[in-house]
Amino acid sequence: MNSSTSPRRVVVTGAAGFIGSHLTDALLNNGTTVIAVDKRDHNDPAAAANLAPLHGRPGYHPVTADLRDCALQPLLLDADAVFHLAGIPGVRPSWGPQFSEYIDANVLATQRLMDTATAMRVPRVVVASSSSIYGVTDGLPSIESDHPAPASPYAVTKLAEEQLSLAHAARHGSATTVVALRYFTVYGPRQRSDMFIHRALHAAATGQPLRLYGNGHQRRDFTYVTDAVAATIAAATTEDANLVVNVGSSANTSLHEIIALAEQLTGQPIDLQAQGTRDGDIPSTCADRTRAKQLLSWTPTTDLRTGMREQLNALVARHQPAAA
Repeated sequence: MNSSTSPRRVVVTGAAGFIGSHLTDALLNNGTTVIAVDKRDHNDPAAAANLAPLHGRPGYHPVTADLRDCALQPLLLDADAVFHLAGIPGVRPSWGPQFSEYIDANVLATQRLMDTATAMRVPRVVVASSSSIYGVTDGLPSIESDHPAPASPYAVTKLAEEQLSLAHAARHGSATTVVALRYFTVYGPRQRSDMFIHRALHAAATGQPLRLYGNGHQRRDFTYVTDAVAATIAAATTEDANLVVNVGSSANTSLHEIIALAEQLTGQPIDLQAQGTRDGDIPSTCADRTRAKQLLSWTPTTDLRTGMREQLNALVARHQPAAA
């Protein structure tokens, strides 16, 4: 992606997160001015580490703010696009009393953002949705027109988030268009510590046991983070809008295969601790990426071994003690 196909000035919500920090970095490399919004600040170790490489970069404007109650108009002023990645992730914690936080962060905050974006006539909002909205599938690649069947409270909020955004775009007279991206499992440096590839690589590198939920035959469509970022940037400028687009590799890999790759890359065996299946866990995910190729001119370029090697290198470097 070059600077001629990137927006001039954008807002990235959830900029301190895994994908958000990579997206912000790529946009800055393209010469885009980025208002980088996140409710987490330097007191959050993961957020601070994700944002550290961005400090002092030309065009980088970090803002600590919570979308649920902050003043949104000053943030969105003169923006060509908003990349809305803020929200609470994770299937397991969404069951139970914490669900109200998912509603606040994933639905109510999105409602406030879309209200403001449409009122200010922001041309494009790119919304981070999730492959989890498809639920249990027949094992074939999921197509955007498939009937959604979310199997967890988290997935319900992501479906609500994307449909809420599209509803705002469909309002009579709306000048704001929306592209909702259904990310399949994104991995790479800075991946959340609860995600499987991170946990497998960490276990192999440290010798600590790896908790394996279910039988390990679950299959996931893994997408490297820089590939996901390229699709995200393309979604800001495509002429087609007010639709959803899968962002996935169209291949899927079992958790046992991920474990074997982690062992090969580190040369170390992994001590597995078998655990029961978790509620909301989906047997298989796989993206049909026809629409992404047609509308975003997007094809992923990083194979799983290469991507996992990059993630391992970053993981090792991040935990090495600084030189005296």
